[in-house]
Amino acid sequence: MNTIAETASRGQARHRMRIDGWRWGGRIFLVFMLLYTALPMIWMLITSIKSGFAAMQFPPQWWPDEPTLASYQKLLDPQNSVGQDFLRFFWNSLFVSTATTILSVIVAVPAAYAFSRFTFPGRNFLFFAVLLRNMFPAVIFLVPLFILMRAIGLVNTHGSLVLTYLTFGLPLAIWLLKGFYDNIPVQLEQAARIDGATRLQAFLLIVMPLSAPGIIATAIYSFIGAWNEYIYAYTFLSKNDQLTLPVGIQRFFSENTTDFPGLMAASFMMSVPVVVLFLVLQRYFVRALTEGAVKH
Repeated sequence: MNTIAETASRGQARHRMRIDGWRWGGRIFLVFMLLYTALPMIWMLITSIKSGFAAMQFPPQWWPDEPTLASYQKLLDPQNSVGQDFLRFFWNSLFVSTATTILSVIVAVPAAYAFSRFTFPGRNFLFFAVLLRNMFPAVIFLVPLFILMRAIGLVNTHGSLVLTYLTFGLPLAIWLLKGFYDNIPVQLEQAARIDGATRLQAFLLIVMPLSAPGIIATAIYSFIGAWNEYIYAYTFLSKNDQLTLPVGIQRFFSENTTDFPGLMAASFMMSVPVVVLFLVLQRYFVRALTEGAVKH
């Protein structure tokens, strides 16, 4: 009997050791991934507070002897040409990203609800056809979309970017929201209809509040995609007052020299809104992904 008990206890101990080994392995992996993602941001921030000479030193100077915020002051000062351009680019990116986000939500919400609640001929074909665009790299559509935008007179306007970003962002937004609506019991709407509500009222008063995490996740995805996009903004826009931040930042490069502190400061300031937005709303994003992927 004692031998059996000892064998069982040794087996449990080995099982706990295996679990602890996997747990510590997971922790080490998470630390590695944290360093992998955080170190570029840290180096970008450190370089942004260096002088132009210190940024070009080799071997690199890991921490500047005389940190300075001159690059940030120049970027945020509307009295000089660099500050004027940067603030204009920042506003253009904010406008395009916000407009894309609002239109994505307005279009994706009813489309996803229709795919989730209604049965109509070609429903499955249309739903998978929406996702078909994501099978191809975005650059394939560059020339056709440019020809289309030129034909309708939208080249060198922010409207061309908004329409293009909607083309890319809507498929995933619709898919994400449909999975979320599938997990909202239809009996809740039926109960509201029995109490006298119309379908629209049931949707606005019952479904919309319950789907708020999914809508927020869709908005985050749309905003980040529009904020960071470069190739279409570079192709469709040529006027300096229309450029967005990803394209405008290249103005820190020149034929003879590059303002690395200014470039890093502009890049860091460009990344701050996205990071803050995701950190504030990440619980909604994670909830939408998990609830939209698993059907209860």
